[in-house]
Amino acid sequence: IERIISRSHASPTGFWYDQDTAEWVTLLSGSATLSIEGQPDPLTMRPGDWILLPAHCRHRVEDTAAGEDSVWLAVHFPPA
Repeated sequence: IERIISRSHASPTGFWYDQDTAEWVTLLSGSATLSIEGQPDPLTMRPGDWILLPAHCRHRVEDTAAGEDSVWLAVHFPPA
């Protein structure tokens, strides 16, 4: 279980997360935009939104809110 705090954050150009574990993540405050490989449109997240990312689901953070903290709760677990 991990708490992540972001402010005006974006993944580096060309960088994709590609994790060996599955990840359930929810946004507790702020806002964020994620890109998920194979999805045509970015996902905009607001407080209370969540997503389940299977192991090796390549994804990246396009941006998080400027001027306020975007607080995430992430739970990493072995793939089924």
